[in-house]
Amino acid sequence: MDISPLLRGLVLGFAIAMPVGPIGVLCIRRTLAFGRLAGLFTGLGAATADGIYGGVAAFGLSAVTSFLTTEQAWIRLVGAFFLAVLGARALFSAPPGSPASVARMSLRGAWGSTVLLTLSNPATIISFAAAFAALGGSARSGRTVGAALMTAGVVCGSALWWLVLSSGVSALRQRLTTRALAWSSQVSGVILIAFALAACVSLAL
Repeated sequence: MDISPLLRGLVLGFAIAMPVGPIGVLCIRRTLAFGRLAGLFTGLGAATADGIYGGVAAFGLSAVTSFLTTEQAWIRLVGAFFLAVLGARALFSAPPGSPASVARMSLRGAWGSTVLLTLSNPATIISFAAAFAALGGSARSGRTVGAALMTAGVVCGSALWWLVLSSGVSALRQRLTTRALAWSSQVSGVILIAFALAACVSLAL
């Protein structure tokens, strides 16, 4: 079996996940506040969504792509609202390490919320469609196995990046004081809200 589509997908998934955007900030914040697993599952939610969009692009599901791009304005608006809520929670939550912050985050909730948040940016599918077309990963030419392998590679590559990020931030977390953790939570909240406002402004233009 030719595994080159899997390897190309792995590189693509890693490269697309690497730029630090709102999901990256959320992963860092949750790792600092709740530990490495919370950050990792946040990232795995993004990897899952990347796999969904990557699969739509790889298998040439034009009807789904058309719907997502046509309706992306309200989808992104919902995502911006959700992002603002997460930012506000980070900004006004109890400082990590304090008695009020003892409760741990649900790993299922960390994963699920990030799946929805990542899917709220339909423009991602355009990036995947362009990259897959350039790499020859579309199933339109009958290369169904190759498209499936490339989609699996995207998930694995994206997940690898989130593993690296959450592990690195977790190592840093051990060196930070409670005051520094509280400051980082507030900063991440401001950044998430800024991302939400930027998304709203872009929709208005």
